[in-house]
Amino acid sequence: MRSCCNSCVVNNTNCPIKDCKHWIDHKDDLNCVLIAVEKNGSMTLREVAERLNISFVRVKQIQDRALSKLQLKELEII
Repeated sequence: MRSCCNSCVVNNTNCPIKDCKHWIDHKDDLNCVLIAVEKNGSMTLREVAERLNISFVRVKQIQDRALSKLQLKELEII
């Protein structure tokens, strides 16, 4: 975990750095995606959608695209 996340955990304060690439608008996870993953482990697509404030369908589209890219990479390696 990054040092900025560690300071938020130690102080139990929400992350104030909104331009950080790990910042999310979810106060239960101290506004940090890294803390969310550390705290909650594996999450459902619905939980991810809630944390990112986007629809479940959009998260599913992103997942499908990522899996497609991984499959293409795997074919390139073989």
